[in-house]
Amino acid sequence: MALYSFLSPMQKDIKFLVDHVIDHYISNTSVSSPKKSSPKTFSKRKMGRSDRLPIRYTLQDYPNQPTPQPQPQPQPIKRHHTARYYAHRVRESLTNRVIKILCTIFLSLLLFVGIVLFILWLSLRPHRPRFHIVDFNVPGLSQPSGFENAQITFNVTDRNSNPHIGIYYDSMVGSVFYKDQQIGSAPLMDPFYQEPKTTTIVYSTFGAATLTVNSNRWKEFMDARQQGTVIFRLEITSVIRFKVTTWDTKHHKMHVNCDVAVGPDGTILPTWKNKKCPVYFS
Repeated sequence: MALYSFLSPMQKDIKFLVDHVIDHYISNTSVSSPKKSSPKTFSKRKMGRSDRLPIRYTLQDYPNQPTPQPQPQPQPIKRHHTARYYAHRVRESLTNRVIKILCTIFLSLLLFVGIVLFILWLSLRPHRPRFHIVDFNVPGLSQPSGFENAQITFNVTDRNSNPHIGIYYDSMVGSVFYKDQQIGSAPLMDPFYQEPKTTTIVYSTFGAATLTVNSNRWKEFMDARQQGTVIFRLEITSVIRFKVTTWDTKHHKMHVNCDVAVGPDGTILPTWKNKKCPVYFS
């Protein structure tokens, strides 16, 4: 080792690497086998990555190398603004505040107006009238020849449930149907005005002059009577318009359909009494 004391650190590393390669080569060639391999059969083997030793150098190995100096950090540039600049900034800030205040006031007013209109719409929205079938009779239904003096009487209630809205009715017409075929029609009421929160009774009688019932139709009534139920349909039509405070709405064609069933004696069945009639407009 004294022989290599005068070598530099890099030369020492190279010498150490050469010694390691020679030792590794000798250990690979001295394999135990019955036959001794002659020196001529030795072949040079390239040293792989696993056979290489990492060589690291430090500043102590090279004292003459210069030490890197830290880079100086740039200093922030100090800006000195003028009075005009600050006045401009203050003016922009005031403008933005005024715009925000105006937008807030406008949106608040818009929301308030929307709520008021919604409440007015709920309070002034007209509801369609409500009709209920109260009574319906077919006298003489039990008589085989009752078609000669056939009559149909009915009683219907008309309720205006609007608290502040009245209803103008044109002339009201009633029609009776059996199996979707009209068997009678007649005017029921003249034009009238219905006050808010009031009920109007609509009643009439269809007689021989307004009924078109022959013997064949009456026989169908008798056949259905034997089954226990005869079903009719009463339709009421009129043209109405709503009076909302000081103005009137447009005209609406109103249709009221009241399905009703009578028993063998010709009177309305209890399950159909006071039944609500559907109302629609066309």
